[in-house]
Amino acid sequence: MGWSIKQGIGLTHHDEKRTCKGYTLVTPVGSDNTLLLDMAGRVVHRWVFEEIKPFNARLLDNGNLLALGTDASIVPPRHELGEVPPPVPDRYRIMGGGGTHLLELHWDGNEVWRYESPGIHHDFVRLANGNTIVPVWVEMPEAAAKPVRGGLRRPREKYPPMISDDFLEIDPAGNEVARLHLWELLDPRLDPICPLERKWEWTHTNSLDLTRDGHLLFSCRQNSRVGIIDRDKRELLWKYGYPDVVHQHHASALPNGNVQIFDNGMHRPAEMSYSRIVEVDPSNSSIVWEYAAQPREQFFSGHISGAERQSNGNTLICEGTVGRVFEVTSRGEVVWEWISPFVARRGEADISWIFRAHRYGLDHAALIGRSLDASVHAEFNQLHDLGGPLRRRFR
Repeated sequence: MGWSIKQGIGLTHHDEKRTCKGYTLVTPVGSDNTLLLDMAGRVVHRWVFEEIKPFNARLLDNGNLLALGTDASIVPPRHELGEVPPPVPDRYRIMGGGGTHLLELHWDGNEVWRYESPGIHHDFVRLANGNTIVPVWVEMPEAAAKPVRGGLRRPREKYPPMISDDFLEIDPAGNEVARLHLWELLDPRLDPICPLERKWEWTHTNSLDLTRDGHLLFSCRQNSRVGIIDRDKRELLWKYGYPDVVHQHHASALPNGNVQIFDNGMHRPAEMSYSRIVEVDPSNSSIVWEYAAQPREQFFSGHISGAERQSNGNTLICEGTVGRVFEVTSRGEVVWEWISPFVARRGEADISWIFRAHRYGLDHAALIGRSLDASVHAEFNQLHDLGGPLRRRFR
């Protein structure tokens, strides 16, 4: 979605009677910060990273922060459409959403745990037993990759081995305790790559979550698929996707057993691109609730982004490519809106991207007894005034 160059930044709207009160966690892409905001859009706590550029972070119940990011010293290689992609691991750096480090930080910023791998990407799930599940890029066996349909491929182009995802469970010591091959559960003919996407990556998992039954919920961008896996039986229980959702992100499990999805809508068939949020009943794959703008084209984020259902029935939406985070009621009424005043340099452009936003209720275990003082972060909070022209640039 396009914005005026003089748009308001920070908190632009707050209907105090109808919002779900809490603190919102954001990690501006390209920055070295994860920020916790109050309902006025002011920073009340932040974690600063020196070794990585974080892009996805969550609070754990004990108040620690679990964050995925990329080694700050790595410069992604240049790659033009039509060129043969570089070998692994350089190839991972041009695929979008790639990480190298998963770090757990104490509330005060001290590191308490880490896991490193050049192939981890996008998302993670911390289990009740202390283990963590992460998606990992892997090269597929040639026999499995050959029948995969779809994808953009120019005549006489030679591509390296096709990439898909494994779901890797690691224990607190970093040992692998379980691994699922996603490419064994999807169908190479019925789950094809979008014809406008590069041929050398099949799935591109961009979110993970656990259902109320403990099954693994995943979302894949390249072939527009959402699914639920029984981890014990290693079986695909449910599959959903194109053309109902297109290049979607952030499939999340709701308490009622349904699945909420940020339907990005990039490459939507026979329509203009627009984004929406849908709630899907896996028992019959029907859409039981939807949020979209009026007109629809006024809400669009072609990649990244997400949505989380709140305890009062509202939904917190992250329109990632413009750095807009807003809360809507079940009737689609916007009751809170914050536009990121933080920008970073990406190539030759300034971006205010936010991969995802999370809100934690006032009584959330991670926040009990914590100091949440906006005055401590005055240099950040001077940016949040409505309509203010000042933005914070990260190196």
